[in-house]
Amino acid sequence: MSIDLTGSSASGIAADLRTRIERGELLPGTPLPPVRAVATDLGVNRNTVVAAYRQLAQAGLVEARGRGGTRVADRTAVAQEGYAPDTVLRDVGTGNPDPARIPDPTAALARSARPVLYGEPVIDPGLESWARAWMTDHLAPDDVRITVTSGASDAIERLLAQALQRDDAVALEDPCFLSALHTVRTGGYRAVAVEVDAEGMTVDGLRAALEAGVRAVICTPRAHNPTGASLSGGRAAALRDVLEEHPYVLVIEDDHFSLLSRAPLHSIIGPAQRRWARIRSMSKFLGPDTCLAVTASDPDTADGLAVRLTPGTTWVSHILQRLTLALVTDEAVRAGIEAAAEHYAARNAAFAHALTKRGLPTTAGDGLNLWVPLPVPAASVREELMRRGWLVREGDPFFLARERAGAFLRLTVHDLDEASAATLADDIAVAAGTRRAGARGGRIEA
Repeated sequence: MSIDLTGSSASGIAADLRTRIERGELLPGTPLPPVRAVATDLGVNRNTVVAAYRQLAQAGLVEARGRGGTRVADRTAVAQEGYAPDTVLRDVGTGNPDPARIPDPTAALARSARPVLYGEPVIDPGLESWARAWMTDHLAPDDVRITVTSGASDAIERLLAQALQRDDAVALEDPCFLSALHTVRTGGYRAVAVEVDAEGMTVDGLRAALEAGVRAVICTPRAHNPTGASLSGGRAAALRDVLEEHPYVLVIEDDHFSLLSRAPLHSIIGPAQRRWARIRSMSKFLGPDTCLAVTASDPDTADGLAVRLTPGTTWVSHILQRLTLALVTDEAVRAGIEAAAEHYAARNAAFAHALTKRGLPTTAGDGLNLWVPLPVPAASVREELMRRGWLVREGDPFFLARERAGAFLRLTVHDLDEASAATLADDIAVAAGTRRAGARGGRIEA
């Protein structure tokens, strides 16, 4: 198919192609002309065409396939957490907390309402005071500013927007938290994969990303989603040493599991870092609908965040802020959060042990989910489990570098009763070929 492009600049060429794609003139899978050919036809430098194609790739309109050239992308949205709609299968891939372990907000809500008018401070003073004490582990308190946003993804989006320009590179863990990947892609930034192992983000991976010119790093210090890995003290120290040579790279710690985590926090934010932020969301222990996160950051980064949080347009509801404060300072609620943390850890450990007994060695990390390595392709396991009444989530969508994807399942099993958990473990073992059909591996007990 011949495509006669127009434009004398990267933005002009990209705009021409964007228009054709949006009008349906170029369908998903359509190959774009080679860079050299476009440069010759338009009389421009090859780098101009490369930049145009890169703009489109960052917008998700095209995808580079190496020797296969660049093609119009199938604009499939990044997978997200939550229940799959319209299925009769038992969904064990949701990534959700147990609703029975989310605190009842009714009594606290009654104490949280008072009129708030335009011009009042955007952060509730009581919440700010509590958050400052909670957020400053391994940080110098005098250098910390507190910001409240509508969840962790909102915080990450605002942090990147105030520090980066379109097409800037961002280091992401690989495999990666789906929401972070979605935020980076929709913001028009370039995701650079940093491999994750059992101790979290790897030192060599981070060093390579920094050498590639990333301007921001997003790291999950504990309860990494999807693998459950948490940074060890030694790994965190080594990462800080690497970052010390790049003090103006924005370092974002997404400590999403915080109060529920069974692992200690080992921070990668060192004293030399000039641009940094630590985010803690309330969604795992107060429920996803809380939609509130607290960010601790350096003053300059906080000022950038504050530009879009003003007392007349975009502040986070003070009712929600005071409700959050009332819950997290309630002794009974905190006891319930601690009980939930023990429950998640125990149920995941029990299920990992059950899979290991059935020939599928699995280690329970921290967090809501289990990351299960498979000896066969995940797609075949998923299909067999669907025939057995289960809906599971494959590991592939979590990987940026698909060549490293391997075969994994990410399971959310903490709310299964013992009988259902045993049945699922048996079915996974049969689907993976480590146990014959009809065999049973026994009860699962925390």
